[in-house]
Amino acid sequence: MLFMLPPAFFVCIFYSFPQLVNLPLGSKLADSGSEQASEYLRLINYSIFAARSVDIRMKKVLVTLLTLISLSGFAQSPVAARLSSGFDLGMAYTKNRYNPSIAYYQLITVGESKVFSLGWTARLGAFYGDNIDFYTAPARLTREKTGLGALGAPLVSRNIDMVRFDYMSATALNFGIRGKINLKWVELGASADLLGLTMGKRRTGIYRSSTGRFNIDSVNTRPFSGSYAIQDGSPAVGNLRLLGDNDQGSLSTEVFARFLVSQRVAIKAGYQWQTTEMRMAKRDIIADNNRFRNRTGMPYLAVTLPLFY
Repeated sequence: MLFMLPPAFFVCIFYSFPQLVNLPLGSKLADSGSEQASEYLRLINYSIFAARSVDIRMKKVLVTLLTLISLSGFAQSPVAARLSSGFDLGMAYTKNRYNPSIAYYQLITVGESKVFSLGWTARLGAFYGDNIDFYTAPARLTREKTGLGALGAPLVSRNIDMVRFDYMSATALNFGIRGKINLKWVELGASADLLGLTMGKRRTGIYRSSTGRFNIDSVNTRPFSGSYAIQDGSPAVGNLRLLGDNDQGSLSTEVFARFLVSQRVAIKAGYQWQTTEMRMAKRDIIADNNRFRNRTGMPYLAVTLPLFY
């Protein structure tokens, strides 16, 4: 049973020993009355309780020391020496469009020269637009092809419809890839969102289509004209980069140059292409479509706060 007690128990017994030896033991304890017996048991219980408390604190200190040693070892490891990370707080803006965002990036150098770096990003951005037009999105309509075949195919204008919104907004969280070239006095790079999720309110827009119709019940249809041209739409929830008109949802691509002001601050300037998708509540049954896309190019300016550099 002694081996089951924590080491701190014996420490506490040692410090309690002067009080314990003054208590009667054996038959004297029984003769001394219940008060002295209770005092003896109280000291024993106190020693066990204190031992447990000390033992817990010793374990916490040990865990903290091991954690600090691990972090220190990682910071000095070859991988940490090649790692860079930080936050970009920026804004992309053009007339009637703006897109504030915050992005976290983590890059690792490739090769011994430490000129090229590749990595990943997590980006939270909110896109706002006034008097903004969205056009037919699916590649099977815009290019009459899908997959890689749609990338070089010409635009088929007869299949393009439009929806105009007086105002819309969409907030997206995306994960993507980033690469950069380090030229010492400046860093040149690019990043692209790959997948994520979007949230946004339903908005009312004006549908413009020469051939489109929608169901008003199980039998009757109506064209998107007159009062029926006013339709509701919401930002697409899922984001996925499939290249060109195959893309789905809200995605961002950027190129940039970053200038290091100090070891803790850098200025980043670039250009950003923002793709946003709205899905209409009423589907066009002729084209079998309710997806519409807007692409906006905007100058971009940000402050970078490096963590590892």
